[in-house]
Parts: sequence; structure tokens; C-alpha cells
Amino acid sequence: MARTKISFATCNLYNLNEPGLRIYRDSDGWSQAEYNRKLRWTAQTMISARADVWAFQELWHADSLEHVFSTANLLNEYTLLIPPNHSGQRIVCAGAVRSKILVGEPEWIDAFPDYLRLRSGGDDDQTPEIAVQIDSFSRPVLHFEVKPRSKGKRIHVYVCHFKSKGPTKITKEPWYSRQIYSKHQEAIGAAISTIRRTAEATALRLILTERMKGTNTPVVVMGDLNDGQHSNTLNIITGQPNYLLSGLSTGGSDVDLYSAGTLQEYRSQRDVYYTHVYNKTRESLDHILVSQEFYDNSRKRIWAFKGMEITNDHLNCDNHKETGSSDHGVVRALFEYRPA
Repeated sequence: MARTKISFATCNLYNLNEPGLRIYRDSDGWSQAEYNRKLRWTAQTMISARADVWAFQELWHADSLEHVFSTANLLNEYTLLIPPNHSGQRIVCAGAVRSKILVGEPEWIDAFPDYLRLRSGGDDDQTPEIAVQIDSFSRPVLHFEVKPRSKGKRIHVYVCHFKSKGPTKITKEPWYSRQIYSKHQEAIGAAISTIRRTAEATALRLILTERMKGTNTPVVVMGDLNDGQHSNTLNIITGQPNYLLSGLSTGGSDVDLYSAGTLQEYRSQRDVYYTHVYNKTRESLDHILVSQEFYDNSRKRIWAFKGMEITNDHLNCDNHKETGSSDHGVVRALFEYRPA
């Protein structure tokens, strides 16, 4: 097998669960008609994109993803990556890979590295002490490997879904009973969400560094990271690499990650990349990040970037229950085998 191209795509499934099963605080979940519309829309998305490797977020039930691929008539082409006995009680990250290129078994990473410490006495006399106590991901990170070429390197893929930007609900906390907190719940809740998302990004960064440093291992990170391309969250994960604009095969960084969104900007006259709309604000929350083995100007390049596509016209409609669509855009990136 000698594939010359490989494509990756990420899609938030918008709480895909079997009809009638609970979704968060909605005890009734999807009706049969709503579920059928979700199946049709998602299946058509799979057919249109035809990615080799899929990353999914917000999957509640294994049967639901199987029904999507069955509806798309793609079930025989892909191996679905879903945790065992996943039957509608919680949301997870999932995946789908063309069966011929999948190697090994997937794993879901719950715990942060045990050596991660988010505490400090302050780096000068004016800085107060800080300590953050968190030891696991809100949504376990899916990790698996693909091997597009029989004599080529394995590619490590990580599928993520970080804590949302929405304020954490604090009204049921024991300390919230004091009257003072009622007018500050949005600010405090947003701060908690940001701290949790930042901690998750840091934990993943440690995992990635252990995998990448000094190894020349191709890595792809995909998912709903719930933050923008230049946010602190993304800066922690990517390491903020330097994008060389001239000189092929002279750059690259051992542990940094390159955004497919930025790579696409260098091929376009302007940036029109957004994957989510909230209060009429368009943001890019869904990302595909790649190691130097996928970066055109890297000395260690194996795969060259061919382009990125965004499916986001459905975001013009606010009623995703009515259309069966996701509330996120779908991101797809294509690479061609072209070693430096």
C-alpha cells in the first residue's frame, strides 16, 4: 500500500444520541423525526467530505454513529472508534478511520500526567500564590494510530473536546448560597471554564511533548478546542511556531504544531475561516493541528499541505434541531506525500 494523499476531518456531532434518551438536562432528548434528520445531515456530510480520518465530538451513543455510517453506506469502508459499552449516558470523543490504514487499538486518555503541577508561589514579590486542583479531562482524549504507507511512519492522532467557553454553572455549589454571588455568577463561571480549558490544554501539551520531542513522530491533533486560533489555549498546545514564508525545507520545530487554518491563510487572499457562531460573533473553535512532518517548509517534511475546506453554510440557520445540522462547522485538511 502506497497512498499518495491523506485527509483529516473534524466534526462536532451536536449531542448525537439515540431518540428519547436524555441529553444533559433535556430528559426527552431527540424525537424520532429530529434524530432521522440528524442522521441524514451527518451522513451527507460524511459522503461529501470523504475524509480518510474522522474526529468526532459530542457522541452519546455507539449505535448512533453506526447508523450515520450505515445511512451513508460507508460502514464497510471505515472502522469506528468508540469506547466499549457506550450507550447514551455521557458524551465522548470518537473517530472513524479507513480500515486499511488503521493500526493498533485506540485508547481514551482520562487522566492528566501525574507529574503535572499547576501551582506557584509567585515569580516575584508582588505575585500571590496560585494553585489549581484538577487531574483529568472533561472529555477523555481519543488517541490512535494510522499508517497510510506500508513502509512509512505511523501517524499519531489525538481527538479532543475541551471545556466550553460558556460559564460553568455554580448555583448548586455550597458556597453560592451567600447573596453576594448572585450578581457575579457569569464572571466566576466563565473564569472557572477558562481555567479548566487551560489546564486541559496544558495536560495535552505535556502528552504531546513526551510523544514528539526528539522522535520525528508525525502527530495530528483535531477537535473542538473551544477557543480561537490565537488564544492562550491554542498557544499552549501549538507552542506558537514560526511560520517561514520563504525557503522550502529549512524550518520546522520538534515539538510545535502548525494550524491548518494558518497554512490555508497563506494560500488565500484573506482569512474567512469560522466554525461557530454565537451572538452573531463568528469564531474558529474547531482545529486541525499538525506536527512538522506535515509542514511544507520543514526539513522533516513527509506530507505537504494541499488545502483546507470548511463546511459552514449550515451555521446561517439557528434551528439545528429543525435542519438536523451541527452547530459547528466541519473542517477538512488534505496532505500529499512529498518528503523534503
